[in-house]
Amino acid sequence: MKKIMNKAENFVDEMLEGILAAHPKELKITNDDLRCIVSANKTDKKVGIATGGGSGHLPLFLGYVGDGMLDGCSVGGVFQSPSADQMLEVTKAIDSGAGVLYIYGNYGGDILNFDMATEMAEMEDIKVVSVVAGEDVASAPKGEEGKRRGVAGIFYAFKIAGAKADELASLEEVQRVAQKAADNVRTMGVALTPCIVPEVGKPSFTLDETEMEIGMGIHGEPGIRRGALQSADDIVDEMLFPILEDLPYVEGDEVSVLINGLGATPKEEMYIMYRRINQVLNERGITVFKVYIGEFATSMEMAGASISILKLDDELKTLLAKPAHTPFFEQKQL
Repeated sequence: MKKIMNKAENFVDEMLEGILAAHPKELKITNDDLRCIVSANKTDKKVGIATGGGSGHLPLFLGYVGDGMLDGCSVGGVFQSPSADQMLEVTKAIDSGAGVLYIYGNYGGDILNFDMATEMAEMEDIKVVSVVAGEDVASAPKGEEGKRRGVAGIFYAFKIAGAKADELASLEEVQRVAQKAADNVRTMGVALTPCIVPEVGKPSFTLDETEMEIGMGIHGEPGIRRGALQSADDIVDEMLFPILEDLPYVEGDEVSVLINGLGATPKEEMYIMYRRINQVLNERGITVFKVYIGEFATSMEMAGASISILKLDDELKTLLAKPAHTPFFEQKQL
């Protein structure tokens, strides 16, 4: 294991100390807990939006706390869920009387702890509703969408919900558009190398130098096929075609495309991927409104990438186009 760190057991807290020191005008903690991050600039009377999840995925999850997106995030250890108590503290800090929306990934520990936090928040007279993101088409077949993992496509639920909340919409309306975004995005990934959890000190799985795995999750969950490394166009086709067929996406649709690096993938390679995606979408008569290319949900130092596609309608397009600013994400009005 080669990592720039001090002690493995301090990895997460020292990372958080660095982020807070770098962005003191944008982020702060609540309840004197480093693992409870909230926006320093939340608008009063606005619906609060919170997320939470394990570390090791920056900019997911806490990187989207800021203007036009999320108001708070509870932070767990590397690939570990934060506690229900931490989620509750974030909820209390961001509630201004309009209620709080939780948006989080479809993982057992997160579901359990967010459900507990919801019950505790209601005892504090805070109304909480949830959207559970699960758009990884490799993790469960069509018809069993409720079993799918939440991966990079959760970015779209954050962005859409944050834009709607800024309109001072009701809690029910913010939840509705976040769910709409979650329902209309699909993702698939490919891994080229494993990753290492600092406190474990060794790779969580192995891939030969000449191998890749299609459909692997952002915690190293098994994919759907392991085999010899292929060309960029072949890799994209194997990921993109199942995505397009799943919703499905058809001629005349307008979409946003997100190419997400998993932690150790050069942008050059992601743009090679987008070259092929653009060719396929053009051939199918699908129009691209906005492209996002970079790191949105990583897996420590894993090499690989995922493709997410969001089907747009007029409402989602308008909300996606609105500006947002966080320490890890910047968008002007489109």
